[in-house]
Amino acid sequence: MRIGEYALGGLEADQAAPHNIAISSRDRPAPQRAAFDSFEVEIDALLRLGIGKPVIARAAIAARNNGTTIERELLASGTLDPDSYYAGLARVLRLSFLPTIDASLIADSKTLDTQLIDARMVRLNHVSGAVLAIVPEISKLDEIAAFMRDRPTLSERTVITTPAALRQAVWRCGAERRVKDSARHLFDTRAGFSARIVLSGKQGFLAGLGLCAAAAAFASGVATGLIVHLTVSMIYMGAILLRALALGHTRKSAAMPQTTDRLPVYTVLVALYKEAEVAGQLVAALKRLNWPASKLDIKLICEADDHLTIAALRAEELGPQFELVEVPAMQPRTKPKALNYALTAVRGEFLVIYDAEDRPHPDQLRAAHAEFAASPADVVCLQAPLVTTNGSASWIAASFALEYAALFRMLLPMLASYRLPMPLGGTSNHLRVAELKAAGGWDPHNVTEDADLGMRLYRLGYRCGVIDCPTYEDAPTTAKVWLNQRTRWFKGWLQTWLVMMRSPLVLLKEMGPRAFAVFQLLIGGMLVSSLAHPWLIVLLMTTATYVLLGFPPPGSTEQVLFMLDIANTTMSYGLFYLLGRRAMLRDERQQIGQRWLAVPVYWLMISLAAWRAALELPFKPFFWSKTPHLPTDTKGKLHPARFHSVRSVNAEKFR
Repeated sequence: MRIGEYALGGLEADQAAPHNIAISSRDRPAPQRAAFDSFEVEIDALLRLGIGKPVIARAAIAARNNGTTIERELLASGTLDPDSYYAGLARVLRLSFLPTIDASLIADSKTLDTQLIDARMVRLNHVSGAVLAIVPEISKLDEIAAFMRDRPTLSERTVITTPAALRQAVWRCGAERRVKDSARHLFDTRAGFSARIVLSGKQGFLAGLGLCAAAAAFASGVATGLIVHLTVSMIYMGAILLRALALGHTRKSAAMPQTTDRLPVYTVLVALYKEAEVAGQLVAALKRLNWPASKLDIKLICEADDHLTIAALRAEELGPQFELVEVPAMQPRTKPKALNYALTAVRGEFLVIYDAEDRPHPDQLRAAHAEFAASPADVVCLQAPLVTTNGSASWIAASFALEYAALFRMLLPMLASYRLPMPLGGTSNHLRVAELKAAGGWDPHNVTEDADLGMRLYRLGYRCGVIDCPTYEDAPTTAKVWLNQRTRWFKGWLQTWLVMMRSPLVLLKEMGPRAFAVFQLLIGGMLVSSLAHPWLIVLLMTTATYVLLGFPPPGSTEQVLFMLDIANTTMSYGLFYLLGRRAMLRDERQQIGQRWLAVPVYWLMISLAAWRAALELPFKPFFWSKTPHLPTDTKGKLHPARFHSVRSVNAEKFR
């Protein structure tokens, strides 16, 4: 087989590399010989296949640097077409080549899933007898040839295939089993952590009792109403004060850490549904990730019946590091279920979650890897900041940008520095795979699986941290899109609170008093303040009218509550703006302009979303309201390059 039989790409196209590199050991100088001796068998086999010396040499350098093999580097770079390459190996071994595999010939079992991680061999139950489909390594070519010569009967029942063909057949073979497991695993193994049951029996009883007690209390007179008013106002104030602490928190600026260690395999998971329009943008963004292609495992996860998105992705020039995973249709049709489905096949030591519209900074994986290396072993998750680039698009987008800046660059870094529970963002979560699997993966029945996972990790003894390398995305620009998205978020936060509070005393013991209190203020306080905000505004207006009429008298309980309501309202609006503004760069603040004046209206919209979620939860707990996305339009937006010219993640970090 000659080099001309291959479809050549990256390595061969590198015109700057020398074309007279010595390959044979006797021709190489001593230092180069030492570097390539470990690849001697591979090099000799590749030369016999007709692969050019310069191509092999460059792949050998990459293999040495990345701790891989020459074969893996050649395939990962796109230098070799897999079908042509493995067909060539089949001819050398005098075996048949099978470019596709009929999944119906494979007997499904859970042990078969190992082939999704390292595709090597599968048994095919053909009508004429069992056939072994293998993916040979070129370094073992001579051993395989000798083995087959000694066993002619076996060689007649052995075929060569490609890793992709083998994985695709295994995916199809076990699809029904895996999708059921992805939907049921957490409930079957740790029912107490699952949101599949909205209210436990005890919670349902207490909820009914509480509603009856509240109705009776309000009917009994003004005094009870004042007690309820005071209780809600104090919870509201506690949630505000927790965020106020973030205003005074600073993080030390540092340069992007560098590592000379060989990089591990890193998995990137992207769950997509009806995202055909952003497929090209997504693939381009993922191709910019600064990580060796031979150590990247990118899985694009689609619903099997989402034909438009699948077709759009297949139309892109997906490199060997990409894999398209199709999830069979089964309820609940949620992002976490899709992520669980792909988790079975994750090859990486670490993984990161992105959304279809995300544009992660190219160095984000390296920043996360370095932070993991520098962090204690119990830090199993890192959150990258989400930066919106379209704050000038509308007042809703501007308010959203302020909210995200406050959350990802102020509040979460503060919580991480004190090792407190963190409600993760829905994207750009970097995780240690072993610990994620030990925690049960994602809850397929929770529509904000991110917040749920962050809290579950904490109660299991793990901790979360943050990095500064951002992911760029666009904020919703219309009220309808924003409201549907925020309703889903609030529904998920309600689910998370209910799951965590099934056994409050157990939770208190697991988390400790300080973290337990923070959880209540973060999730419970947010829910209470959002639901109570319209009521608070009505009380303010009503009490203000009474004050103008000379009632209540100075120093009365009613007047104290009135002042507390004024403080809560003023602080909630003020902190929302100040936290976001402090986190933003000059360019971001200029984008926002005077649109921050709409914050009171934005808060009322938040309350509307919270009430919609509370009413939707009993009837449609797992309904996933899809947020539509379009390719980013850079006109009038904050450009990432400009963003980093002001404060580069390699120089001055977010504070």
